[in-house]
Amino acid sequence: MKNLDIKRMVLAALFIAIGMILPFVTAQVPSIGRMLLPMHIPVLLSGFVVGWPYGLAIGLILPLFRSFLLGMPPLFPTALAMTFELGAYGFLTGFLYEFLPKKSVYIYTNLIVSMLGGRLVWGIVSLFLYGLNNQTFSWQLFMGGAFLNAVPGIILQILVVPVIVIALERGGYLKSQR
Repeated sequence: MKNLDIKRMVLAALFIAIGMILPFVTAQVPSIGRMLLPMHIPVLLSGFVVGWPYGLAIGLILPLFRSFLLGMPPLFPTALAMTFELGAYGFLTGFLYEFLPKKSVYIYTNLIVSMLGGRLVWGIVSLFLYGLNNQTFSWQLFMGGAFLNAVPGIILQILVVPVIVIALERGGYLKSQR
């Protein structure tokens, strides 16, 4: 196995660990935790740092792993829908980072497109899962869950993720990933 692959696997495990631990920071106030979206940040970063295949895997694993081990988020429908949403985040940030021009402004473009894509995937999967349970998943539920209730988390992601990615680029770490 190549040295780079081993580094990526170690970093992937680190991103999963961060995703497991970060929600504990906001766990004392569950409504705040749901608004800050603490599992999203390590998955979004993982696509930039370890690439889309690992980012996709981290996004698919993290919500299910956390649900099975800790009971949060609840498996159905929350963790299942989040699995596809976070998988889309990890895939899209990594995929777009490979192909977009290497200027800082495109990190923001990548992040916003990835966030919109992941939320769209969440909505489609939620529509299906709610239908399995004979419940209605309305436009209002989609807008509330994907955007309105998530505004603090969206702002946090837009502020934190690009700063970390730019710092990693300037430090010379991400050159080997492109």
